[in-house]
Amino acid sequence: MKKQFVLIVAVITMLNTGFSQSISSNFKNEGRDWYISKNTGSGQMGTKERPAKDLGNIIHHLKPNDRIHIAEGIYLSKGGRGADEINVPVKIYGGYDITFSVRDPWDAHKSIFTGTNEYMKLTDPRIYIRTDQQRESNGQKSKGGEIVVDGIIIDNGPRNRYHQNKNLAIRRKASPKSQQNPSPESGGIVIVGSAYTNISVLNCVVMNTAPTEGAISVRVFQGGKGLIQNNFCINNTGYGIHARTGYVGSDAAKIPVFTIKNNTSLFTWKHDAIASYGGDALAFDNNLIATVENNALGYGHMGGIYNKGAKLKLINNLFTGNGKYDYKEINDKMAVTDILDEAMHLDPMSDGNQGLLIKIPVAERWAEIYANRKEISRAAVDAAVTVPNTGANQLRSIFGLNQQGSGVATDAEIFLPLISIDEALPAGKFPWNGMGCNIPKQAK
Repeated sequence: MKKQFVLIVAVITMLNTGFSQSISSNFKNEGRDWYISKNTGSGQMGTKERPAKDLGNIIHHLKPNDRIHIAEGIYLSKGGRGADEINVPVKIYGGYDITFSVRDPWDAHKSIFTGTNEYMKLTDPRIYIRTDQQRESNGQKSKGGEIVVDGIIIDNGPRNRYHQNKNLAIRRKASPKSQQNPSPESGGIVIVGSAYTNISVLNCVVMNTAPTEGAISVRVFQGGKGLIQNNFCINNTGYGIHARTGYVGSDAAKIPVFTIKNNTSLFTWKHDAIASYGGDALAFDNNLIATVENNALGYGHMGGIYNKGAKLKLINNLFTGNGKYDYKEINDKMAVTDILDEAMHLDPMSDGNQGLLIKIPVAERWAEIYANRKEISRAAVDAAVTVPNTGANQLRSIFGLNQQGSGVATDAEIFLPLISIDEALPAGKFPWNGMGCNIPKQAK
């Protein structure tokens, strides 16, 4: 019997329920199924019998509501450019075997989107879907439809430039002399929808990206919904997950609504070694509403959640090891124990959030590098909230490493050190007491 994800059925049901806004003519296309296989593909027919070799090779053929099925393999995009931009609403499903009959995106059949660090290659988001500029024949902007990205692994490690090629510290400037690109200052999955467009990011892994904003960034416009569920973000700068709004009005019925559930976001770095911004596991724009439930938000260099004014309901989230705060609301910094008492933009039904020390099963090689880094930080001389579940030796303990002293130094020889997929994935396969992501399940 064909295997399917339990989550997909639930997601489609949720998105279709109550979605009554009309879809503009441009987005009413029925859509077709495309098939991509690095290992067996050739040409641009994109059928199951004759799949294309890379998503980048058939982007110019895509129409609204097309469904794209991607088999296991390592994908570099067309010409190895390392970035795919799509300008119509589509649904992308990764993690198939080469027969497109079984999906197992975090284990047996990984669809890995990456690139290379070659001079003058693209530094855009690895998957960038933007539909907000599409227009009808009368000039009005297109609206409606649905965008889905499900079961893709984004690894920007091979796209980054590392200091002295040691894979220990990224560099944000190009090196024409050595023919190296800068590390891309962009997210792994960046989606900007149209009005009344529903957007889902499910069962994805994003790692080694160096954006200013989100490793996963979803911008929803008026009347739309965002669903970000069961994703794993590890070792990124900026924000692990960034929920964004494109609506500037005050009509309560049009304010974007997000559900952010069962995600794990770990080791989110500041933008650079001396920056005072970035470094949050999860961030929210103003003028949106979100339910945030059962997420694990840990080891943000700044914090767990940065709320710029969104109306949030926080239910059963885990905060661990965040540097300056667990929750920041505009400029107010709080530990998890103070959120319900002090937050101004929180739904009063919020409950069950907790701070815990947890074991994170990443590879010992990377854990040693991370735990022994020396930080440069303006915050070293600033007064800041001290959350109760952080500290150098606590950090070592969550990796199972021996305890020792550490300090702040004026170098940046370790900053966003490369972590491999095999080293990172064990930390995303199982939740902690139901909080965090889980390896995507299949139903027989």
